[in-house]
Amino acid sequence: MVRVKFYDLYTIEDSKLKFAVIMSRFKDKWIFVKHKDRLTWEIPGGHREKNEDINFAASRELKEETGAKEFNIIPICIYSVYKDGVESFEQLFYANITYLDKLPNYEISEINLFDTNPENLTYPLIQPHLFKKGEEFYEKLIKD
Repeated sequence: MVRVKFYDLYTIEDSKLKFAVIMSRFKDKWIFVKHKDRLTWEIPGGHREKNEDINFAASRELKEETGAKEFNIIPICIYSVYKDGVESFEQLFYANITYLDKLPNYEISEINLFDTNPENLTYPLIQPHLFKKGEEFYEKLIKD
């Protein structure tokens, strides 16, 4: 069983945050990426390096996985994924990308733009929850 739980920012100790995941928009569409080893879509993001600031990790992962060169990035919340008796803490971000460059030759084979959550997801029990949270954040952002 997989369970996703959301927390306000700064309510979980920073050292517990293992991943940065970035809900990203470019040209009024959501960006999803395809890993070289998979045929499914996922939200850009990845592991935090040892002693790396989680905000820096988010910016680094966004650049590595999308080719983003110019963007604004904002933390949304912290969330946890509970799976197989283990709870992992991660931070969700929102990024508005204004300039995409060539995709770096790392682990991502392709990026694509979507109006909504694509059907063929790498983590179908987790990503819809993150997408919904990202959409809600975006809607509030454009209203304010």
